[in-house]
Amino acid sequence: MKKLLITTLFVIVLKITSYCQLLQAPFFLSNGNQTPTYTNVVEFYSLLKNNYPNIQIESKSYYTDVAENIVLIKLTKGNTTGKVNVLINNGIHPGEPEGIDASMVLVHNLLAISTGNKLPKQKYFNETYPNSSLFVDILDYMNIYIIPVYNVDGALRRNSSSRANQNGPEEYGFRGNARNLDLNRDFIKLDTRNAQTFVKIFNEVKPHVFIDTHTSNGADYQHIVTYIATQRNKLQSTISNYQYNSFIPQLNQQLSAYKFDAVPYVNAWSNTPDSGWSAFYESPRFATGYSTLFNTIGFTLETHMLKNYKQRVEGSYAFLFSCLEIIKKDAATIIATKQKADKEVLVQKDFNLNWRLDSSQLKYIDFKGYEAAYKKSDVSGLDRLYYDRKKSFTKKVKYYEHYKPTSTVQKPIAYLIPHAWKEVVDRLKLNGVEVVSINNDTAFLVNIYYIDDYKTVQKPYEGHYLHSNVKVHAEEQKINISAGDYIVYTNQAACRFIIETLEPQAIDSYFNWNFFDEILAQKEYFSDYVFEDTAAELLRNNPNLKEKLEKKKVEDKNFAASAALQLDFVYRNSSYFEKSYLRYPIYRLEK
Repeated sequence: MKKLLITTLFVIVLKITSYCQLLQAPFFLSNGNQTPTYTNVVEFYSLLKNNYPNIQIESKSYYTDVAENIVLIKLTKGNTTGKVNVLINNGIHPGEPEGIDASMVLVHNLLAISTGNKLPKQKYFNETYPNSSLFVDILDYMNIYIIPVYNVDGALRRNSSSRANQNGPEEYGFRGNARNLDLNRDFIKLDTRNAQTFVKIFNEVKPHVFIDTHTSNGADYQHIVTYIATQRNKLQSTISNYQYNSFIPQLNQQLSAYKFDAVPYVNAWSNTPDSGWSAFYESPRFATGYSTLFNTIGFTLETHMLKNYKQRVEGSYAFLFSCLEIIKKDAATIIATKQKADKEVLVQKDFNLNWRLDSSQLKYIDFKGYEAAYKKSDVSGLDRLYYDRKKSFTKKVKYYEHYKPTSTVQKPIAYLIPHAWKEVVDRLKLNGVEVVSINNDTAFLVNIYYIDDYKTVQKPYEGHYLHSNVKVHAEEQKINISAGDYIVYTNQAACRFIIETLEPQAIDSYFNWNFFDEILAQKEYFSDYVFEDTAAELLRNNPNLKEKLEKKKVEDKNFAASAALQLDFVYRNSSYFEKSYLRYPIYRLEK
């Protein structure tokens, strides 16, 4: 009997110990160089849900390209209205998992302290972290939404070698999803069910602040934490002024206080960073480029790949913690700033579509680097670059963070979309765009674009032969719109998203992503020997066309020497030429 009692007590102690351990983030229980599997992540948050209030887990209808759903963690308290909405996205590249671990530690600490519990000893985190004051009442100021692992597909493909330049952890996921697509290039084209789920979550949450966690590639330097802030010139000025003049200075100050001096993402690929670099050009295909379209303050966290995993998780935690500190302090300002920007964009008339670096605007930032040098390669015997960690330095380097627009368009009243292009309509709706179905056949006077020129990549990029450098001209025409076609008014919250996807010359337009490639192929043509007589009659009956033909012969010797080119010229300037060729099928309603 005594032996049975001892055994029973031993089992109870083991269960209590196991239970206490499970209530800690797995990173606390690891050797500092391990990250949990996707199953471990879900189990951890499920256990928290069973033991703490203020946490919900949603996964229904949040689909991926594999047989696992995306999980959304909701940390809320009481009424969710009138608070800052924060969305944290982890594991878009599961080989860069420190945000996954840092968020688990963050949520564990928040729930423990906000319910009056003491934190377990944090064996990896230094003692400068203020563990209690922030979390006591944090959910009175904000709602926190976390996607613990966005690329579930890639997270299931565990390996130890796909990140050849990265220092740990021991195992991690793969960059591509189940369709081998990079989810950080899919925010506009929405080829993956993952991305379709993300925009659904984004439009449900409507975040004031969005943070996407990554690991950097590139040069070697001392900094553990770098980040991409939403490009200041692309943001609505009201938001931009707050983010760059208030939020970012506070963020840098907080990170320095926690011993993580940060710099903007080191975008130095063609040279060493001591010569300076420019802000990363984040078009809407990228996470924070996408969030820009909705007047959201955005950050892409990039911890340095060559630092050990423990340092990178700590740095990620410090970044998230610092952001939450600022959001709590500035909650009222952040809400008011976004409300003002949302109102401003509704009355905005001109929208910038494409950008280039403004090299005339330069600033200097403090950079902690290592001296770069060259030595003989053991592989090729030729000179190779290396960074000497015994020769560290701190100095001011050039940084260019301003871009200027290269193309601007005036907002129309609405866009008309024929029913045939339903794939585009579906993507607009996924992004919260109000699309109205037209009930009756109606004639409209519209501006129609014709594609004059464009460039196309020679190899597929993320499953597409991406277009760029699009040139168009517009013609005013009267068209008949059928019942069942669509009209999209621009006087709505998503107007910037509408414009940057439906204007073909925009860098991440649906045209550039090949949704309208059908219009680039001519469907009808002519036989020379038959059309010769028709062309001759056209010239006899149309003196103006005859004059244009003769003028072009004088101006172009190659044209004058080619019967085929001349016959084609007559064809293209006749009623026989198909009007739909190179005609962009989305129409601008101007008045």
